[in-house]
Amino acid sequence: MTLALLTDPQLLPSVGSPALWGGFLVFVVAMLALDLGVFHRKTHAVGFKEAAVWSCVWVALALCFNAFVAWRFGSERGLEFLTGYLIEKSLSIDNIFVFVVIFAALGIPALYQHRVLFWGILSALVLRAGMIFAGTALLARFHWLIYVFGAFLVLTGIKLFVQRGKEAHPEEGWSLRLARRLIPSSTRLDGDRFFTRENGKRLATPLFLALVLVEITDVIFAVDSIPAIFAITTDPFLVFTSNIFAILGLRSLFFLLGGLVEKFRYLKVGLSGVLVFVGAKMTLIDVYKVPPALSLVVVLAILGASVAASLLVAPRPAPKASHPV
Repeated sequence: MTLALLTDPQLLPSVGSPALWGGFLVFVVAMLALDLGVFHRKTHAVGFKEAAVWSCVWVALALCFNAFVAWRFGSERGLEFLTGYLIEKSLSIDNIFVFVVIFAALGIPALYQHRVLFWGILSALVLRAGMIFAGTALLARFHWLIYVFGAFLVLTGIKLFVQRGKEAHPEEGWSLRLARRLIPSSTRLDGDRFFTRENGKRLATPLFLALVLVEITDVIFAVDSIPAIFAITTDPFLVFTSNIFAILGLRSLFFLLGGLVEKFRYLKVGLSGVLVFVGAKMTLIDVYKVPPALSLVVVLAILGASVAASLLVAPRPAPKASHPV
């Protein structure tokens, strides 16, 4: 999918000019180089304070970009970006639940988790870009796909609600079994290396297996999250930039919330509600177009209610085990 195709106003109406696309891609590369080459040049465990600072930096950059979009292209486009970013950011928290389990299952110490997430998210940027560009091109040619995406999101939201209490067990899943079958691997870590040598053989370390699982997890979640943002806007530039900003801040968000995710017990209920809402919005787009401001208010209300319920409603006490007399 070429840049000329994405910026063709007759095929894919977009606010993104070639200069804006190029400038944004340069910004992303520069920030990733700054992150890895300067601030995380030496391997270290990311602490809460560092994660909080970087989380604020990524959110501030996204809001500054949002302000630029609103100033340059109008408040409606600004609201579309902000709503899309909020949805993607919220759905990315679901990734954190799985990342925590992956690192625990494979015994990845905190010292090396940033390295796994950096390369995992770098690859995710490329994969998501391909999925977004393909999706926008398909929607431009086949309008009826918007109803398919909408119905898919509604069903996904219902499924997420039904399965909200189930815990992820990647160590028992098909993805890890398949990775170990296809990739000769060791159970021993070798510092921050993805590959090591044992008895003259080149083997993948648990660090590389964790990277593979992170990639698979992101692809699975992208299947849900990318159609969700198409319900807000089909502008490829806004879809791409809001998605990328959310992904870029995922690593710092992981280290900020990694130990707290269990406290957000009702977050998946809120996420399921958001998916059902945006799916219904997409399905009914030719009947009634929900204003961007109303979409933002509804999404904020659903997510705010789920977070408030998680913090205010006390968890049910575990049933006491009965002991025979």
